Amino acid sequence: MHTVFSDGYVWPTIRSEEAWRQGLDAIAITDHIEYLPHKQDIPPNFNRASELAIEEGKQLDILVIRGSEITRDMPPGHLNAIFINDADKLNTETWREAINAAAEQEAFIFWNHPGWRGQQSDGIAKWYGEHTEIFESGKLHGIEVVNEKEYYPEVHQWCLDKNLTMLSNSDIHNPIQMDYDMPHGEHRPLTLVFTEVRTVEAIKEALFAQRTAVYWNNFLFGKKEFLEPLFYNSIHIKNPAVVLGEDQVKYIQITNNSDVDYKLRKNGEVSDIHAQSQVWLYSGKTVLYKIENIDNKFKGDKKVSIPFQVENLKITPEDPLQVYLDINITFK
Repeated sequence: MHTVFSDGYVWPTIRSEEAWRQGLDAIAITDHIEYLPHKQDIPPNFNRASELAIEEGKQLDILVIRGSEITRDMPPGHLNAIFINDADKLNTETWREAINAAAEQEAFIFWNHPGWRGQQSDGIAKWYGEHTEIFESGKLHGIEVVNEKEYYPEVHQWCLDKNLTMLSNSDIHNPIQMDYDMPHGEHRPLTLVFTEVRTVEAIKEALFAQRTAVYWNNFLFGKKEFLEPLFYNSIHIKNPAVVLGEDQVKYIQITNNSDVDYKLRKNGEVSDIHAQSQVWLYSGKTVLYKIENIDNKFKGDKKVSIPFQVENLKITPEDPLQVYLDINITFK
């Protein structure tokens, strides 16, 4: 996230206000160290943008995390260091010195937009020896799975294979509403961070512990241990017990209390009933899901678990989250 103190086009306090207007909890200001195109108008000051945004954030109850972007050629490319104390110390001759200076401040360091066409002409992220060096030294903690409007499936898999934190960031330079059509439902990419309390310290601990999920373009990417409870705790079946007579059709009412539209596709058949093959569970809405009795022989009570895959919740680049909707049916 950038301001006029590097190559952005807004004053730092605007970033805090944008976050408040969108209901966010926390942001990080990560202006560039090496790239300062406005320096003739804005004197270089690597800490000032965060200071201004932090003060505004206090007024609005927005947590603002101090950070900087280490802006070097590929490899290793661009990296963000957040939870730093002094950005001036990252203004070094080499990228190794900059990363070491961030690590000395116990920063959380992650690799930005690894498939950015400005450094990877084909848009496909590549892992170089320099990244192995940073990773094996314990100074690479996460990677952007999503940057702005680009998703990198190969990076998603790297995070799983290497136990790195998944991140999803706007990398915003313009006023946010110039890049996202918010009145019509478009949203900036977000990182969901799972914490017990809402503090900067708790966010830092969770990031180092890889407790995140990526929210982008109505998709959620993350480990099953996070996406599964998120899904189940946001879904409520209003009539989980139904009476189903011979050749009868009934409708199950399902409410989605989350901010994400879930796209469910049935992933297997169930005995005794015919169940609708797919359903959209729209955010903040209650929808109808049709079931029909197709086996007139069975009479009595039965718990039916209908298997689905949630097509826009991915636990790997290829694999959607598998879930079940449980219904208690009395067959008459």
